[in-house]
Amino acid sequence: MASKIEDYALIGDCETVALVARDGSIDWLCWPRFDSGACFAALLGTPDHGRWLIAPAQSPTKVARAYVENTLVLETTFVTDHGEVTLVDFMPPRVEEDDHDISDLVRLVVGKRGTVAMKMDLVLRFDYGSAVPWVEKLPDGSGISAVAGPDRVILHAPVELRGHNKHTVAEFTAKEGDVIPFVLTHEASHLPLPAAIDAVRSRDETVRTWRTWSSHCNYGGPWSEAVQRSLITLKALTYRPTGGIVAAPTTSLPEKLGGVRNWDYRYCWLRDATLTLIALMQTGYYEEAQEWRRWLLRAVAGTPEQMQIMYGIGGERRLPEWEIPWLPGYENSKPVRIGNAAADQLQLDVYGEVMDALYQGRQGKLKRDKTAWGMQLALVRHLEEAWRRPDEGIWETRGDPQHFTFSKVMCWVAFDRAVKSLETEEPEDALCNKWRRLRDEIHQDVCRNAFDPAQNSFVQAYGSKQLDASLLLMPLVGFLPHDDPRMIGTVAAIQQRLLDGGFVRRYDTVEMDDGLPPVEGVFLACSFWLVDNLVLQGRRDEATELFERLLALRNDVGLLAEEYDTGARRQIGNFPQAFSHVALINSALNLTRTEGPTRQRAEDEPPKESTAG
Repeated sequence: MASKIEDYALIGDCETVALVARDGSIDWLCWPRFDSGACFAALLGTPDHGRWLIAPAQSPTKVARAYVENTLVLETTFVTDHGEVTLVDFMPPRVEEDDHDISDLVRLVVGKRGTVAMKMDLVLRFDYGSAVPWVEKLPDGSGISAVAGPDRVILHAPVELRGHNKHTVAEFTAKEGDVIPFVLTHEASHLPLPAAIDAVRSRDETVRTWRTWSSHCNYGGPWSEAVQRSLITLKALTYRPTGGIVAAPTTSLPEKLGGVRNWDYRYCWLRDATLTLIALMQTGYYEEAQEWRRWLLRAVAGTPEQMQIMYGIGGERRLPEWEIPWLPGYENSKPVRIGNAAADQLQLDVYGEVMDALYQGRQGKLKRDKTAWGMQLALVRHLEEAWRRPDEGIWETRGDPQHFTFSKVMCWVAFDRAVKSLETEEPEDALCNKWRRLRDEIHQDVCRNAFDPAQNSFVQAYGSKQLDASLLLMPLVGFLPHDDPRMIGTVAAIQQRLLDGGFVRRYDTVEMDDGLPPVEGVFLACSFWLVDNLVLQGRRDEATELFERLLALRNDVGLLAEEYDTGARRQIGNFPQAFSHVALINSALNLTRTEGPTRQRAEDEPPKESTAG
C-alpha cells in the first residue's frame, strides 16, 4: 500500500515531478511531462505498478528529512543499529540538445556513520503501471536500459544490478564517506543513448540554481520559511516550456479516503490565474508572472464562447476523461481518472478571473501585451448576455446548472475591471457607460437574489439556503466592503455552519446535490480565505491563530494537499496543491502588511449603496 499522502516530498525539474516517500520509495513519476503516463504508479496501486526504492536493508530506527535550504533538493537520513546514511534526491534542470529532451532523476547514497547494508528495487511500468519494458544491460556494463514503445529509461549505477521477477534489484553497503550515485534518465526510445551525467556535480549545480532563484523573494515577514517553500513548490509545478502552472502533479488522490471524488489535476485552471499572479508579483517573481500571463493569453485565444475553465500545460483544449481499470486507487479509492470532463463545463466565473488577472498584471506593471486588450473586449462583449445563464459553478458540480452566486459576482468583476481599464483612457466612452450600467445591474441582481435575510447571509445560489465558502471571496474581489453588514453576517454564518475542527468546508456536504456522495474534508484554500476576511475585519489575533493552525497542517517538508480530513487527521486530495500554497502566500502577505489589511484584487473602494431585497 502507498504511504500516507503527507509522507511524500516533491522533487522536480519544472517539467515534471516525482513524489518521494519517507521510506525512500519514489511512488509517482510521469515522464516526460506532468500529464504523461506514469512510469511509477505505486501511489495509486502496488509496488508492481511501478516504484523505485532505495533504503536500508534493515528497518531504520529513525528517519528524518528536509530540503537543502531554499532548494528542491531533498535529503532523507536513515539511522540504523549499524550506522547512518543520507539519501539525496533531486531532478536537475533539464537539458535539451539536438532534439533530445533528456530528463534525469538523481539519487545519491551518502554514508555518514558506520556501515549500512542497503537495498534497491526498481520497478518500471510505463503507461500508468500497465506496460512492462524490455530491459537489457548497457554495452559498457554501467547500468541498464528499459524500453517500452516511445519511452526509454536508463539507470546508471556503480553497483551490481540483477533482474528478479521483472524487478531490477541490488544489494550494497554504504560506509562513512561513501557517495554512491544512481542516475535514472528518460529520453525518447528512438534516439541514441545519452551520455551519463556527473551526479555529484549535478547536485551542486542544482542547489546553486534553486538558491539563485529563491534569492529573488522579497518577503521578509515572520512566515518567510513557509512563504519561500510555497513559492518553490509553485515553481516546481510550473511547466517551463510554456509557463503554465498545474493545479497539482497527481491524479485521483481522493477527497474522501475510499470514495469516488477522485479527479485529475495535472492541468491549468484559469480560476487560479489572479491569485497566482498576485502571489508571484508581490513576492518579486515578475518573470514567472509574465510567463503565466503569456500562457493564459495563448490558452484563451479564440472566440469567447469557446473559452474553457482549464487547459493542458501547453494550452491543449481536449482533456477527455477516462478510467483506469487496472489500478485499484489510493487506499482503494476508485475510480482512477485520467483527463477531466469538467473542462467542458460552463463556469462563468472564469471570465472574471481572466479579466481580473490581466487587470492586476497591468496594476503590477507587467509589460503590456498588444493583443491582450482586443481579446478582453471580446470576452466582456460575450458576457453582456452570457452572465444571465446558469452554470456549473466554482466547485464544478456534476448536477444541474444553477445561478451560482460566486459566478455572478465574478461576472461583476469582469465588467468592473473592464470599466476601470477604460476609465484610464476613455472615461465617458459609450462602451464604458454601457458596461457601468451592466456592472450595476449584476450587483443589484446578486444583492436581490443571493442574500437571505433569514440567515443574514449570502447563499450559494439563487433561491438556495445553502452556504458556500466561495462567498468569502466577495470582499476580496471588491464586490462589497468587508464591513458591510451583509458580509459580516455571511462570514459569521460560514463560521457557524461550515467549520469543521476550526477549518472551512467548501459547502454543507449534507445538503449539496452534485450527483456524488456528500462527503469530503475541509478545503484548505477556503480556510485561508477566512484568514483574509478576519484580517479585513480587524480581527488580527483570530486571523493569526487560524493561519498558524493551517501552517501546522503542512507535512514535515512544508507541503499541503487540497484538503484535510479532521477526523483521520490526514491530508487528502491531490498533492501538493498549487491553490493551497497560493492562498498561504497571499494570507501571509495580508497578515504582514504594515499599512493594514489589503484587498487582494481591488484597490478601489467597492460600492456601498446596494441593498438586499
